[in-house]
Amino acid sequence: MTYVDFTTVLPEVILALFAMLALLFGAFTSKDATTTLLTWVTAALFTGLAIWIGAAGSGEHMAFGGMFNDDPFARFAKVTILLSAAAVLVMSQDYLRRRNLARFEYPILIALSVVGMMMMVSAGDLMALYMGLELQSLALYVIASLRRDSPKSTEAGLKYFVLGSLSSGLFLYGASLTYGFAGTTLFSGILRSVANGVPLGLLFGLVFMLAGLAFKVSAAPFHMWTPDVYEGAPTPVTAIFATAPKVAAMALIARLVHDAFGSIPGDWGQVIAGLSVASMFIGAIGAIGQRDLKRLMAYSSIAHMGFALIGLAAATALGVQATMIYMAIYVTMNIGTFAFILSLERDGAPVTSIDSLNMFSKTAPLKALAVMVLFVSMAGLPPMLGFFAKFYVLKAAINADMTWLAIAGVLASVIGAFYYLRIVYVMYFGKETEGVGSRMVPVQWLMLMGSAVIMVAGIINLFGIDPIAAVAAEALVR
Repeated sequence: MTYVDFTTVLPEVILALFAMLALLFGAFTSKDATTTLLTWVTAALFTGLAIWIGAAGSGEHMAFGGMFNDDPFARFAKVTILLSAAAVLVMSQDYLRRRNLARFEYPILIALSVVGMMMMVSAGDLMALYMGLELQSLALYVIASLRRDSPKSTEAGLKYFVLGSLSSGLFLYGASLTYGFAGTTLFSGILRSVANGVPLGLLFGLVFMLAGLAFKVSAAPFHMWTPDVYEGAPTPVTAIFATAPKVAAMALIARLVHDAFGSIPGDWGQVIAGLSVASMFIGAIGAIGQRDLKRLMAYSSIAHMGFALIGLAAATALGVQATMIYMAIYVTMNIGTFAFILSLERDGAPVTSIDSLNMFSKTAPLKALAVMVLFVSMAGLPPMLGFFAKFYVLKAAINADMTWLAIAGVLASVIGAFYYLRIVYVMYFGKETEGVGSRMVPVQWLMLMGSAVIMVAGIINLFGIDPIAAVAAEALVR
């Protein structure tokens, strides 16, 4: 390892060392009594690393012979991952404490998972990619079954582990085919090997790898785990699943197809377009019959990943830019929404039923207004920021002569608007039934209101996301 290698991976090294030291600290002290301290310190470290990476990072650097990339694209994804993970950590600790789920291992596992995510978005080699992917996944398998005395939580962890193992097998099979036909695991070497023609075996390898990664973003038809795991896992864990890992996996797919297979966009673009259409419609139609907020958010996630994949299917710099903007806005909407879901309770027990929100606007008008803004934004209605997220990916598809994909996106968005607006209807015009309480600590209130304010702003350039995403996309798509 050279000095340049070490400095390039320094943020990941710092976070990994922190996780190991925190594990020792928790094990040799009062264990679960240190959970609050570890949570705040972990969140502060995430925020500090995000500021450092975003402010101090510049240029493009490679480490370990091209296995690790530090470029504007990776830094954009890492900042989004770190800030979203920090937000979910701090807004979840009150819920975990009151439900007797405050385990000292929880923030440590999140930290290890984030190390894996940061490795994923910087990977320049199939082996490095897989190491990051599995580090993220193994930590998430454990926290999915955090509520050990709950059959649903245990089932969620088991389902996620079994299907996640299957997806890892698919990816590894594709990676082995790719290595066999390309003779290298480096993305740059694979790119050179496909410059003069693509063997059929290499195409099969690409398809299998995309199938394995589609599982990680809940893209149909590899979405079957999502509703059950979202519903069964503790709500703070569901909030984690719906935010940072989605950004990491989407950035990883973009990195793989452009860095390793960028010269054959016509081949992988069709596969991603198919995943996109299936995800948008299965997510939108599947959510219509849901009566549980967490299951509805699962199908919403499937549909939103379909929209994000539109940008990647376009196979252009504008498409990557649109996808990264979409993911940043999507994460912001989810943080606010899950801050609200975490606060819902009746007689001290958590409630996630949509029917429990009947006439919620009468008891908590300000919170209902914020939730309405978030769901209207998720539906993609102007002038909310969610509208611009969908507009960007649809514009990228049209510019890439994929108008049919943009039309499919508009149709799926119309279908999806129904279940988002139904929740707004229930809150404002539902039946008079037994109400639900919303016990919010200040940090949850801040996340809900902050997300709603950002959505109302409705102008991407106001927050500087657009030009930063453009630089990130240009670094990836040359």
